[in-house]
Amino acid sequence: MTYPDSLLSQVTKPARYTGGEWNSTVKDWAATPIRIALSYPDVYEIGMSNIALPILYDLLNRQPDVLAERVFAPWVDMAAAMSAEGIPLLSLESQHPLKDFDIIGFSLGYELTYTNVLNMLHLAQIPVLAAERNDAHPVIIAGGGGALNPEPMADFIDFFVVGDGEEVLLELLDCFRNGKGRGKNELLRRAAAIPGVYVPGLYRVEYDADGSFKSITPTVPEASPGIQRRMVTSLPPPVTRPAVPFIEVVHDRGAIEIQRGCSRGCRFCQAGFIYRPVRERPGEEVVRAAGELVANCGYDEVSLVSLSTCDYAGIDRLVTELAHRYPNLALSLPSLRIDDFSVKLMGSLPARSRTGLTFAPEAGSDRLRQTINKNVPEDALLETVATAFARGWHALKLYFMVGLPTETTDDVEGIVQLVEKVRATGRQASGKTPQLRISVATFVPKPHTPFQRVAQEDEAALNARHEILKSGLRRKGIRLSWSDPKLSLLEAVLSRGDRRLGQVIYRAWQLGATFDAWNEHFNYENWRRAFAESGLEPDFYARRERPPDEPLPWSHIDTGVSADFLKREYQQALASRETLDCRHNPCQACGLEKRHPACRQKLGG
Repeated sequence: MTYPDSLLSQVTKPARYTGGEWNSTVKDWAATPIRIALSYPDVYEIGMSNIALPILYDLLNRQPDVLAERVFAPWVDMAAAMSAEGIPLLSLESQHPLKDFDIIGFSLGYELTYTNVLNMLHLAQIPVLAAERNDAHPVIIAGGGGALNPEPMADFIDFFVVGDGEEVLLELLDCFRNGKGRGKNELLRRAAAIPGVYVPGLYRVEYDADGSFKSITPTVPEASPGIQRRMVTSLPPPVTRPAVPFIEVVHDRGAIEIQRGCSRGCRFCQAGFIYRPVRERPGEEVVRAAGELVANCGYDEVSLVSLSTCDYAGIDRLVTELAHRYPNLALSLPSLRIDDFSVKLMGSLPARSRTGLTFAPEAGSDRLRQTINKNVPEDALLETVATAFARGWHALKLYFMVGLPTETTDDVEGIVQLVEKVRATGRQASGKTPQLRISVATFVPKPHTPFQRVAQEDEAALNARHEILKSGLRRKGIRLSWSDPKLSLLEAVLSRGDRRLGQVIYRAWQLGATFDAWNEHFNYENWRRAFAESGLEPDFYARRERPPDEPLPWSHIDTGVSADFLKREYQQALASRETLDCRHNPCQACGLEKRHPACRQKLGG
């Protein structure tokens, strides 16, 4: 089965749905007993830029008895055309209906893609609710950052993989092989016994009279009271033969994960806590992988991917070696620190690699940056800017947040003052008016961070902050953008929600909510109605501070970072005290020293 030409001719970018890309893997459907669809709940251009998808695709297709194929969320025009003609959602590689696969695995990287998961299941002609699926339907699994609070999606997913997937997926395959033909319930009970696997249907949830979460309890012996996040000790081999898109995607270049995890401890940053500890790829492996990517894919640009690329040990030597070995290769270095080293590192790249610089001060005052543990003094930022513009840069992008814990009006006005100082410093260093792009996000409290219990600012307070920035940054050469407070509210709700949110997500999707992360399709009215009809309030989840003794809906998910450490970090934040990076300073006893070999080795254990 394939999408007919008559349908593809109606939609934008039909190559999103046709498959056949260079390096894609097509196995014999009839001869391969285990069939898995890797599903990314956003459009092809975004999903094909995700670093995890090719890792899992390569890992699974290396198993002789497994085929893994890809599928992405159809854009609204394609979804409408498919529904009108009764055509089910198909995989890219073999164009088989998703309902014919044994397993469908979703990547939950962003909360605002949750309704897309429901829509993809519906388009695949698979019951959306897990309770309505039987042995004839595929098993629906999910992983990614969203699995660290799985409760809002518990009604739709059969089981979640918590943490790094490279090892646990192979264990799940053995479970599937041994349990095939025994029925879905037996498979789920067997899967629940695997560390890092959470089967929500095997737990009972209770709430207090005031509506707050009370407890979550296993109902079968195989289900563990706590789910430990899986962590690989060392990074898997880099993928050097990924599928090459036919159309331009968001990150249209090769990618090498040089490092996983970050130890800087920015208190607002969920990724910095749920991907700990830091694991580096050996430099010679990175150099070899770059050459193979060029040979296998024809890329002339490679991105060295990490949460904090400049923290990679010997990054300057690595960049020098890559430039020497592959002089025609452009390098992309995301996630730079705010210091002269980053500027000099970028300056050492070939001219064709020198894109605009991006830094993230996050806050407008030294005090608030210490509060969030992003301790970059203003003087250091301005020195970095002076170095950059003296070395020939003329454009700079700066990321800030508003609504941070303990933030005052003075802190917001501090953003205006800091940007003006950056502008003056750039003009003095280069003799030209710099081009500054200022992006302002709204703080969203996230699970498993020191700020997981704080309240999000209300819309009126956020709008007042935006007005300060809009009036203060109305200058030549400055472009200001900010996030919609309603969209940030929804993100906070879905981030910190409990299992009752399943009915809200389901109803919002019924009312038409899809592609909520896209401004042109986000419709808060759908969500307002869904909350009202479900008898729930968004403010209860997003704008209410959680008392220190209130159980959290994600408390059964153990990331390895202890609750005591997060509480201690919150007190450090209130005192505006810095917590030092444990890679270069004594261990901060976050909890991982008990579980991960790299941390124990640092302690001499």
